[in-house]
This record gives sequence, C-alpha cells and structure tokens, in this order.
Amino acid sequence: MAPGLVAAEEKPLGTFKDWQAYSFEEGGKTVCVVWGTPQKETGDYTKRGSVRLFVAHRAWARPKRVNEISIETGYTYKEYSDAVATIGSEKFDMFTDGDTAWNRAPEDDAKMIRAMRIGTEMVVAAESNRGTKTVDTYSLLGFTAAHNAINDACDVK
Repeated sequence: MAPGLVAAEEKPLGTFKDWQAYSFEEGGKTVCVVWGTPQKETGDYTKRGSVRLFVAHRAWARPKRVNEISIETGYTYKEYSDAVATIGSEKFDMFTDGDTAWNRAPEDDAKMIRAMRIGTEMVVAAESNRGTKTVDTYSLLGFTAAHNAINDACDVK
C-alpha cells in the first residue's frame, strides 16, 4: 500500500515501465491511482523516508476530483516553502504541508499532467525543515500508459 492513502484492498491495474497503477474502494466508490518513485535522489541527508509521486482520481466526488497530484518527500518540508517540479521548460511551484506537496489548483494539476504525458523526465527540488536541499529525478517513461489505465478504470475522459 502506498503511504498516505486509505488502507483498502488494492486492485493492480498494471506496471508501466517506471509507474504503477491500481485502484481501491473508498466508501464504496472507486479511487484510481498512479505512483512512481524517483530514479535518482540527491541531497546532503543521512536519513530519508520513502519518496513517491501520486496522481489520483476520485471522479465521483463533488466537485469532481481528477488528476490530483501529490508528492510525498520522505521528510518534513521547510515551513512556508514550495517544491518546484520541472518538466522540460515548464516549472510548477507546489505548496508544501508536512511531508507532502500539491499544486494550488486543479488547473495546475491538469497542466502538469499534460507535461508529464509528453515529457521524459521530471525534476523536483525542495528543502527540508532542517534546511537540507534535495533534488529528485523521476523518469516519465510509462507514465502515459499508467495514466491511461487509471483513466479507463475510473471512466475519466
């Protein structure tokens, strides 16, 4: 089970190169998730927890919640800091709270998903509450296929 998500029985939807897709039930409704881990993690730290990027669909929620991106970084972010995700020439300033970063609006998630689907690599730079700067590099190989799998499973167009 991926950290930070409600404990439930996962239904694997497939492994697509560097990305995993699965679904689970939440209150009798289906949630679909893609997740990946960085291929490279850099920073001057001695201990760090799991680092993962998630994209979740809760298409049944009102308002509809699709393509919600979150990044769990394996440490507590510096208070009031941003994590900066770069895909090609596009930059996304994500707000942080605790050990997770999110985009500020659904429109930002949609724009980032478009970039992830056509990109080959994503680099996320952030700072911990201890002042440690980290740079995590994600391969985007297989992301589009994994994203298509959750779109199909949750009937998201």
